[in-house]
Amino acid sequence: MDIKEKFGNKVKQLREEKGFSIEQLANISNVDRNYISDIEKGKRNVSIEIIEKIITALDTDLANFFNDKGFKK
Repeated sequence: MDIKEKFGNKVKQLREEKGFSIEQLANISNVDRNYISDIEKGKRNVSIEIIEKIITALDTDLANFFNDKGFKK
């Protein structure tokens, strides 16, 4: 699994834990819903600006988001 897939899986996991649809996350983060869908599928190489928007919308921070066993080798 590459980093794009790991990132997408974590976004989807947190989104579902919050009870958000992709549409709701898109509205909160101000990121297009199709873009978020592609992120969750591991199809996008996401910029740091988009990462910040999504992580903020999911009410977490970079340290907590990436401090996950899924990101460890």
